[in-house]
Amino acid sequence: MKASPTYTTLLDIEGMTCASCVMRIERALGKVPGVSHVAVNLATERASVTAWPDVAVPTLVAAVKKAGYDAHPTPETPASASQGNATQPLTAVIVSALLTLPLLVPMIDMLAGSAPSLPPGEPIADRQAVSNHGTSSVPILLQAVLATVIQFVLGARFYVSGYKAVRAWSGNMDLLVALGTSAAYGLSLYQWATHPHGGAPLYFEASAVVITLVLFGKWLEARAKRQTTAAIRALNALRPDTARVRIDGAERELPLSDVRVGMQVIVRPGERFPVDGRIIGGHTHANEAMLSGESLPVAKDEGDTVHAGSLNGEGAVVIEATEIGAQTMLAQIIQLVQTAQAAKAPIQRLVDRVSAVFVPAIIAIALVTLCGWLLAGAPVQHAILNAVAVLVIACPCSLGLATPTAILAGTGVAARHGMLIKDAEALELAHRVNVIALDKTGTLTDGKPVVVAFDALEGTDENALSIAAGVQQHSEHPLARAIVALARQRQVAAAEARDTRAIAGRGIQATIGAGLFGIGSTRWLRELRIAPDAALQARSDALQRAGNTVSWLVRVAPSPAPLALIAFGDTVRPSARAALALLTAAGMRTLLMTGDNAGSAAAVASAVGIAEVHAAMSPQDKAAMIARLREQGNVVAMVGDGVNDAPALAAADLGIAIGSGTDVAMHAAGITLMRDDPALVADALDLSRRTYRKIWQNLFWAFVYNVVGVPLAALGWLNPMIAGAAMALSSVSVVGNALLLRRWRGSAARAHRPM
Repeated sequence: MKASPTYTTLLDIEGMTCASCVMRIERALGKVPGVSHVAVNLATERASVTAWPDVAVPTLVAAVKKAGYDAHPTPETPASASQGNATQPLTAVIVSALLTLPLLVPMIDMLAGSAPSLPPGEPIADRQAVSNHGTSSVPILLQAVLATVIQFVLGARFYVSGYKAVRAWSGNMDLLVALGTSAAYGLSLYQWATHPHGGAPLYFEASAVVITLVLFGKWLEARAKRQTTAAIRALNALRPDTARVRIDGAERELPLSDVRVGMQVIVRPGERFPVDGRIIGGHTHANEAMLSGESLPVAKDEGDTVHAGSLNGEGAVVIEATEIGAQTMLAQIIQLVQTAQAAKAPIQRLVDRVSAVFVPAIIAIALVTLCGWLLAGAPVQHAILNAVAVLVIACPCSLGLATPTAILAGTGVAARHGMLIKDAEALELAHRVNVIALDKTGTLTDGKPVVVAFDALEGTDENALSIAAGVQQHSEHPLARAIVALARQRQVAAAEARDTRAIAGRGIQATIGAGLFGIGSTRWLRELRIAPDAALQARSDALQRAGNTVSWLVRVAPSPAPLALIAFGDTVRPSARAALALLTAAGMRTLLMTGDNAGSAAAVASAVGIAEVHAAMSPQDKAAMIARLREQGNVVAMVGDGVNDAPALAAADLGIAIGSGTDVAMHAAGITLMRDDPALVADALDLSRRTYRKIWQNLFWAFVYNVVGVPLAALGWLNPMIAGAAMALSSVSVVGNALLLRRWRGSAARAHRPM
């Protein structure tokens, strides 16, 4: 039996023009045996195909080509690779505009008063017709030649795309443009043929201007869409092409593809780290702004991890490569953002249903317009021009771009500010969240225990800390590191210890001098039958009620006795209280869920301003509570960082993982925060709300252009040139509105402004 289909392929699609193209490609790919899910994004011109692993990429490409489009697998750095042909559409626009200008001379003559005028009540189409009587200073033959070049050379793309659509029993925007401009061009040829010496109205300039405006709109649209993918291109630009490695004691510069795990890589000041690695020589600061949004350089010493794409500061360092190529954090971030941008938001399904019938409906309306005007007794050319205006103003492009451009802009801005959104559904869903459950350790707190109290028996203060540091100096336990750090801070040397061994479930002990000393729990203290005095016991109880973990330093032999009380606490993140205030102000219900004891949970909840606390919870308890909250009709977001949070992250409507947490947590979450900053939770939800608002604004404008424009064109109040300009403007305005998201600044974003 086959496993679940988890193999996802990204394909770059060429030739798409509107939402109808998206529907046709999705249908074609969906018919391939073994394909379980297809999402085609018009803005990125990319298809995301989920299928069985044995579905070959050439099979998918062949299905797309059969539908009338070109496809190829998305390269590793598609965003940067796609910049090469950016000037070609602009060249076509300029050439088309230059060839169109002479065709506008008759209209200019009319506006200057050199052509006959009509009474004010005459239809727009008849007013335009006067402009092209044979009185023009531009010979009709020259007009025909210029219009032919524009129609069939510069406008060839519309015929090719329209033909492919018809062959597939479908329709698209290019088909509408081809039909409309061909009608105007063909009517002009007919008028010229029947009146070779002039005197009949011609419409060469109408078809030429429409093609020029559509080409110009496409160029503006492509230019704006490129801006929505700026975040991906910026991330791709961070990857160096080569790395300087040390092989057999000599330095060599290798292509990045030749670097292997375990190699020693030398990074000089001011260079970017080419791979993920661990510093094995030197120290420096690293600017990780494009990875985490944190603009302040981070100190890096031997043993610390550095990431590909981050900028080395003032020191030359040697790192041991631990992750290369697609396994680096930068590559995974790029892949995550690309996947999110290729995905389709649930709201897009509404647009898809409309787009499926849009082009056939517009053609039908154009035919009704033609017949209606003819039945009303209008001249043939007037009826045709009104039908042409209907075909031209209809704009499924703006409908198809409304949602994906907003998603592109939203995910791109999020990536720049340290928020990685796994898919479009997560971004769209976040705006509906009304309950936020937060883990404590590593989410609201630093997750790194510190010694908050070291109370030694009188006369043993410095000696006790030296013994404690000696017992723990070789341990990797977080509590051990906290004790050693305290000794360093107080400049107390750790005592020489030997025969160190852990006592399972109790603590650790070591021989120092002639005595055996240990650090452990209150339970171990009781088992050793060591009783602290009343004052020390009262102090222990008070510290535990405040949410701290208490351990004891004891002499185990020769004469058992307590030497010191050690209390460990977890520091609340500096931005946690402000973050919770933002969430509360936004109307969110917040609650704390933790596996820690009630005292510790209550202390943190009080510090950050959470009233609802659930302590001593297992991972299953957390997931069950999330399920209960959802059953009550809430839309729940879970914020966590550990393996124990993964079930709850998966059970929630929206999982938000802290980036310093485990891979399991991040894989289970829909949004990953690359900085350990709870304020990013509020920022992610705020950005989601703004993105969703942009989606609806775009859909509103896209529908308004068609709902208002098509009837106006059918009634004869818009000529084809104005309709063409409106059609181009609709797509550009939709994309431009989405780009306004790039100006977004959240609370955390203002505090950590990226470079």
